[in-house]
Parts: sequence; structure tokens; C-alpha cells
Amino acid sequence: MTYPPPSGGWNDPAWSGQQSSPPADPVSGQPIPTQPTADPYAPADPYAASADPYAGGDPYAGMKQAGQSAPAGYPPPAYPTYGYGAPQKTNGMAIAALVLSLVGFTSCITAPVGAILGHVAAKQIQQTGEGGEGMAKAAIIIGWILTGLLVLLILFYVGIFVLAITQSSSSSSY
Repeated sequence: MTYPPPSGGWNDPAWSGQQSSPPADPVSGQPIPTQPTADPYAPADPYAASADPYAGGDPYAGMKQAGQSAPAGYPPPAYPTYGYGAPQKTNGMAIAALVLSLVGFTSCITAPVGAILGHVAAKQIQQTGEGGEGMAKAAIIIGWILTGLLVLLILFYVGIFVLAITQSSSSSSY
């Protein structure tokens, strides 16, 4: 079987183009056993035995210079102290103020008491550093809003009574 000459403009001196048998030894005339040459561009055999890919070694061996130590790495992580430890104590008066302000939805009279206790609790929290600042602010806001609505309701009823009295006194004079 003959093969065409390789492309690229070069000729293999061992191949004459007409030769179908391997070259012969000039002395003995016997054919010379030839081994196929390895193709440098052929893909690697995935099943061939190779070196252990997990073998240890220093990948930075060529980067170190004599007499120098390795550069310092990152420092260990610094954990914040505010998120750990015992939980912060909540001010009891802030809790009571919020409860009284919320009960003011039904009883009306406890809303101003809750607002006043909220102010006192906020002052205590500022001095002692306890928790519950949000509860104290919520108690103040809810308490004063409900107190304002209660005052408006009372003024409305007083206005209706005054109107009813003036209407009845003017109609009874005839």
C-alpha cells in the first residue's frame, strides 16, 4: 500500500513514493525493521501510566530566594466582641411602658401612663446602657398618639353635649 507524500513541501528521504516495502540493509539485503515514530502532535493517551497527580511538592519552590523568609499571610480573623457573650438585659420599665401603651387601645386611660413610663425608661436606658430603647420609643409614640386621639374624642363628646344642651334650652323657651 502506498501513501501520498506528506503535505507542506518537504519530502521524507526514506520514502521514495514508489517503495511499498520497508528499506533494506545495504550489506545483507534484509529488510530493516522499523518502528513507527511517535507523532508529537498526537493527543496524549489517557490510559498511559503517568506520575501521581496528587504527589506532594512545593509549587512555589522556584519563587523563593535564598535568605528570604516567606511573606506574611493574612492575620487570623478578628471576631467582633459585640455579638458574643451574655445577652444584654432589657429594661423592665420599657417593657411595662409598651404593654400599658398597647392596652390603651381598649382602656384609654393607660395610654398616657405608658407614654410617661416610656420617657422614664428611655432616660434610664441612656444612663445604664441597658437594652429596650426601641420598646421605650414605641411606647412613647403609641402612648401619645392614643392620648391625642382620646383628647379629640373627649372634645367631640363635650361638643355634642354642649350642642344638645343649647338646642334643648333654645327649644324649651317657646
